[in-house]
Amino acid sequence: MAGETDLNILLRSLKPSLNKGNYVFISVKDIQHVSRDIILFEFKEKEGITIILEQAKADELNFKYEFVASWITLNVHSALEAVGLTAAVSTKLTKNNISCNVVAAYYHDHIFVPIKDTEKAMEILSEFSGK
Repeated sequence: MAGETDLNILLRSLKPSLNKGNYVFISVKDIQHVSRDIILFEFKEKEGITIILEQAKADELNFKYEFVASWITLNVHSALEAVGLTAAVSTKLTKNNISCNVVAAYYHDHIFVPIKDTEKAMEILSEFSGK
């Protein structure tokens, strides 16, 4: 099933949903000691491997982190080649002084926002679809 590319349809169909829990970004040099079962996302950079996982799991493993986020999923199947979705979402959040970290996966885009801004971010993202 092909993802949607029309920006207007994407924005009207965002259907943001808040995933339970708090999430953190961590950089590790060696991922072998971290169970893949607890990793939500990983990306290899030259400085290390960035992983996103639940804050509680990071605490159990004594990982240090600086940013605690809420995870919002945009429940529209966006095509990876769709133009403007990330820009539209981040611009609207920026206008409300909310930082966001976007992870584009195959089916959906995922937005990580500071815990303190969760409720406001959900309201803003819901405005796209008029809800």
